[in-house]
Amino acid sequence: MQTLQARLKYILGIGSSVSTAEKLASTLGGIIGIALIAWVSFSITGASGAALIVPSMGASAVLVFAVPHGKLSQPWALVAGHLCSAFVGVACYQIVPHLFIAAGLAVGLAIGLMHVLRCIHPPGGATALAAVIGGEQIHALGFNYILSPILLNTTIILIAAIAFNSFFAWRRYPVSLMRFSDTSPRADNEPSFTIAREHIEKAIKDIDLVIDLDADELQQIFTIALEHAHAPRLTPNQILLGHYYTNSQHGPEWSVRQIIDEHRADDPQKDMVIYRVAEGYGLKSADSCTRTEFAHWAVRELSPTHQD
Repeated sequence: MQTLQARLKYILGIGSSVSTAEKLASTLGGIIGIALIAWVSFSITGASGAALIVPSMGASAVLVFAVPHGKLSQPWALVAGHLCSAFVGVACYQIVPHLFIAAGLAVGLAIGLMHVLRCIHPPGGATALAAVIGGEQIHALGFNYILSPILLNTTIILIAAIAFNSFFAWRRYPVSLMRFSDTSPRADNEPSFTIAREHIEKAIKDIDLVIDLDADELQQIFTIALEHAHAPRLTPNQILLGHYYTNSQHGPEWSVRQIIDEHRADDPQKDMVIYRVAEGYGLKSADSCTRTEFAHWAVRELSPTHQD
């Protein structure tokens, strides 16, 4: 019964940890992204109807604005996935006379090509299909369909995603722009629990499924989850000079602090740290507190991905 309930909750999205701020940001991003595509495409091409916005761009908007850190959302997947799918779709329509067969080949071959080019982007299937069944306006474009509307639409949504996500410290697009990454905190004298990368790769190969995470990201998730299971909170002894920590809050309350000075003492009430806010809520401010208070605030240690 519990297993059934857990599956139902997963299917229905009940108990999702996504914050209201994250949901609102995703919603606003989708509105802005598609509105920009409509406006810029119309201004440049003067086109209308199906030739103006390929519906697959709506699916891309879901990925880049709702899941900006996902593997399938990244720029290579977004751009190359749409372009190679558009090429395959147009080629299938022009070469294969039977519409149904052409439609099937377009989507199937697009999937295969995205696999080969390592640019799996689910909306690409719709881009390929639209080239076959999109109607006279789309068919009249021929291979120009790749440039306009596909390349034009993709460029607009890419620029919009980079710019829009830059306003939110806890989410960056592409994911390489994130300034901090998780480390693996653990309590003193607590053994380190991890799963080797090669074991994860073998498991992925055994399952033989495409997932929106690579082996390194899965290893990081497993390691942090196992560490949290044995050391759910940081201890004062783990709060070290020069290190970075986060409260792991979703939305605008997310923050990263760096310990910039300290006054060590055996008395917890006099064992003080001075920190600066390096990212997120309270950016560029500084304050002090006891090491115990800081450990209560901190959830995980982070490491900078770029040098300031």
